[in-house]
Amino acid sequence: MINKIMVFFSLIFILFSCQDDSQKRIAENKKEIKKKEVIFKNIEKGWVFYDTPITEASEKSIATWNELRMFLAELAQKPKKTIGAFQQKSKALSKKAMALNDNVPYNFSKPQIKSRISTVITKVRMLDLFIHLDNIPDKKVTQLVAEINLELVSLQRQMDKIVEKSKIPVEEGESDLLKMMDASRAIPNTPVPNTPIDPNLPRVE
Repeated sequence: MINKIMVFFSLIFILFSCQDDSQKRIAENKKEIKKKEVIFKNIEKGWVFYDTPITEASEKSIATWNELRMFLAELAQKPKKTIGAFQQKSKALSKKAMALNDNVPYNFSKPQIKSRISTVITKVRMLDLFIHLDNIPDKKVTQLVAEINLELVSLQRQMDKIVEKSKIPVEEGESDLLKMMDASRAIPNTPVPNTPIDPNLPRVE
């Protein structure tokens, strides 16, 4: 009889323990869902890119620089509904950003432009990395969006500077001076071998 009572109470204890564990899991799941909703809303709110050219140079260049045009077009399409959509978008942005190094117009194929492109690529790839983490740092993601915008502004302003500089007429004699300053065109300062020395030339003692 005592054994039956012990078994009965054991079953009751197990039943209540299971119910308690189940309630804890439900509470944790609700908490996790709420956390993901907050992260999604923060990312959705902060996902605002400068997707249109801000300078005359960048506006004209998208007609010939296909990769820049496609990158800006990708930025213009904002994801909706799920965090998965934002993850897919960041992956697509990363691919489009990497392509910016291809077919750079000749007048923009300069170190100051290429360095800014590299910075944009780095920031976009970091965005793609952070948004794919299990525990997404939403503040870091929105911060990277803002940083990408700043780098895009910097890139386009540099493009504008190059265009403006190319419009300045070269002064008379300036092109010759630039040629003279070009180290690759300089005559090497080395003595010619087997050349006899004129004894009549003045010498410094």
